[in-house]
Amino acid sequence: MFQIAKRISLFLLTNILVLILIGLVMMVLEIFFPNIKTLLGGNGYYLIYAAVVGFLGSFVSLFLSKWMAKTTYGIILIDKSNIHSLDVKLQKVYETVERIAKETKITMPEVGYYESIDPNAFATGATKNSSLVAVSTGLLNAMNHDEVEGVIGHEMAHITNGDMVTMSLLQWVMNTFVIFISHIVAKIAVNFLSKDDEEGGMNFLVYHGIYMVLQIIFGILASIVVMGFSRHREYHADEWSSKLVGKDKMIRALRKLQSLTQITNAHDDGNLAAFKISSKQAFELFSSHPALEKRIKNLEEQYTL
Repeated sequence: MFQIAKRISLFLLTNILVLILIGLVMMVLEIFFPNIKTLLGGNGYYLIYAAVVGFLGSFVSLFLSKWMAKTTYGIILIDKSNIHSLDVKLQKVYETVERIAKETKITMPEVGYYESIDPNAFATGATKNSSLVAVSTGLLNAMNHDEVEGVIGHEMAHITNGDMVTMSLLQWVMNTFVIFISHIVAKIAVNFLSKDDEEGGMNFLVYHGIYMVLQIIFGILASIVVMGFSRHREYHADEWSSKLVGKDKMIRALRKLQSLTQITNAHDDGNLAAFKISSKQAFELFSSHPALEKRIKNLEEQYTL
């Protein structure tokens, strides 16, 4: 119950911060460019508004992602000062991250673990040089050294390929599309339904009602695009991990995850789920990850080093 309340509080805090930033940015725009609405026209100004909202919604979450992950999951960081007092598998996690960071010439990510029966791991952070790799105790307990190395290779692939920023850019474009197109279509619908200028109050309600419904519809369509790209990115991370730690280790890690599918992914919430090694979803169309059997087949039959 406490964890649920914690996640809700963090979600609300993030959205409040986004709304405050949106208000400040739009206020600054109108102070420095007082004629911006006249110069751009209603739709031009709303396009800027949509881009600002879309950008802040995506990138505020991105820049807060590492802090939110640490806070939500209670991640315990490991480093040179405590690594030798920890389990050998945690040492393996740290050493693998350190080795790959050196090979790919990126700043050493923070490394940590969290208590959960969910056998999973994730990478997050605003940039490849300011990132975090975390593993669950469930994953460490269920996997051997080679399988753990395969998982870490996958997460480091997300970091070295800049997947966090790429996903945020795509989400920005989709957010802008959803907000702006919903506005345009809602305006057209209201103009079509309007009888005369005396119905201004009613038009206002009709516009916002249509606008909200359209945001839901276009938001669903946009999520299909984002999740489709996310699944493509998972295949690429598997392949990149095969280069970093070995194809056999990556396949073994995926097979072990496949055998553990009866364990509930209790924390598959929000954007963070898109960067875990595995994720459950009733419909693949809305899933951030392809089915594990498809990922294994891709490595076995289609990918060659």
